[in-house]
Amino acid sequence: MEEKDIKERILKGAMELFLKYGVRSVSMDDIARHLSVSKKTLYQYFADKDEIVSTVAEYHLRGEQEQYDSLRASAENAIDELVKISTCIKRGVERMNPSLLFDLQKYHPRAWSAWLAHKQQYIGHSVIRNLKQGIAEGYFRSEINTDILATARLELVQLSFDEQVFPKDKYSLAEVNMQLFDHFVYGVLTDKGRKAYEKYKQQLAANLELSTPIL
Repeated sequence: MEEKDIKERILKGAMELFLKYGVRSVSMDDIARHLSVSKKTLYQYFADKDEIVSTVAEYHLRGEQEQYDSLRASAENAIDELVKISTCIKRGVERMNPSLLFDLQKYHPRAWSAWLAHKQQYIGHSVIRNLKQGIAEGYFRSEINTDILATARLELVQLSFDEQVFPKDKYSLAEVNMQLFDHFVYGVLTDKGRKAYEKYKQQLAANLELSTPIL
């Protein structure tokens, strides 16, 4: 196996553990055990856990960006894009430990900075672009301030991970995200947009039902 392949395998394995258990509770021993390799192998490619965390964060965010770029390119309009985004968000957070962002913020400043840059630059610009597109298409209210609402959307995303606000023994991360996402979307829709949003959601639900095997 080539060096590049080994490093990517380590990143994927570490990412699986971080998403499931959070970052703080996963040790280098855990990563080595999960991958069935020695700790010495890990240290051949990464100086320490912090470097693994930082590299995993950049790797994960880059993959998300590619996924959302592809989604945007395939969307028929701003509403279709939002419905597809909601599906990606739900799938992503269903396998994510709520403590993940807190762990990055408190213990891994490099990875946290990567997340903040991704949030402000990529997600923020994407939300503004989608809002402006939706206004032009007549789906979103023309009087909304796209900068203010994009900022609100970004903070809602981060708020969903705050376990003091949404304790994980009471709320699921997926449900919190879907409720906040719908709340945001319905707040910007015109009557035309609401009808289109609900139609696309119904079509998605029907497609998911058809694609689910009957046991």
